[in-house]
Amino acid sequence: MGLDDDPFTFAVSKDGSVRVSRGGQLVVTVGDLAARKLLARLEQATPKGRQQLLARATGNYRRGNERPGQRGR
Repeated sequence: MGLDDDPFTFAVSKDGSVRVSRGGQLVVTVGDLAARKLLARLEQATPKGRQQLLARATGNYRRGNERPGQRGR
């Protein structure tokens, strides 16, 4: 299941924090300076770029450069 078929959504609350959800469940709330930076980046990003920014904000983002552990070393 990828970002295309199960996208992140976000909402900005009155206090300026950003609430990031996926699948109808709240994943993380970003506040203060980090929220302002995230919103500025989201405004300029493409739809696919927005999904990547939201994934990074949740901390559940795979960069694609992970390698399996070396056992026996």
